[in-house]
Amino acid sequence: MATILVVDDEVGIRALLSEILTDEGHAIEMAENAAQARALREKTRPDLVLLDIWMPDVDGISLLKEWGSSGQLTMPVIMMSGHGTIDTAVEATKFGAMAFLEKPITLQKLLRAVDQALAKPASPAAARPVMASMPSLALASAPGAGHGAPQYAPVDYGYVDGTARPLQMAAAIPVGPLSHQSFELDRPLREARDAFEKSYFEFHLAKENGSMTRVAEKTGLERTHLYRKLKQLGVDLTRNTRGAL
Repeated sequence: MATILVVDDEVGIRALLSEILTDEGHAIEMAENAAQARALREKTRPDLVLLDIWMPDVDGISLLKEWGSSGQLTMPVIMMSGHGTIDTAVEATKFGAMAFLEKPITLQKLLRAVDQALAKPASPAAARPVMASMPSLALASAPGAGHGAPQYAPVDYGYVDGTARPLQMAAAIPVGPLSHQSFELDRPLREARDAFEKSYFEFHLAKENGSMTRVAEKTGLERTHLYRKLKQLGVDLTRNTRGAL
């Protein structure tokens, strides 16, 4: 079990990350701004920090630089952002971030990044990691998107010796949601209901590009309840979404 500090100004993101990582057996501390993050870093000495870039007072990159310049970057840091670019990822890794995750974050990528970061603790002397991954975009056309509107699927890029290189190309497969589906009714009520609910949530996840916040608003469910419901139904959060957070 590791102690993980989650720093994000959005209470919903903090709550969801906390629930997911607690389920994985980790102890979670949460901060909504840089001041709280500084205090909790000193108090708890976390094994890992998940740090949002865009915060209202001090942004995540500035806080990362501050920790690095003062010798306090003794733990791995994963940066998060809903407005990430390759330049942002390069800057973050240059100042010591282990990885960069673009929001919305898929459950699979979150857990993979956390496992990798905990397996390779940051060293204060490390100028930057050998590799950090971030999702970019690959174009795929989806039927039903309307007027040939493009849909996007993630492509992982890594930074090796300062050079961006594709790590895993996403397949150009249709990702558009289907609003009309058929269900087999000659089955027990519970099975039929679960099949309908699974298709219902997969439709909204695809339609909202994987945003749990927008899906919760559309379906009228609280986010943590929604997350539990998706796990119960066996919804594949990595197939229909760019992210689950």
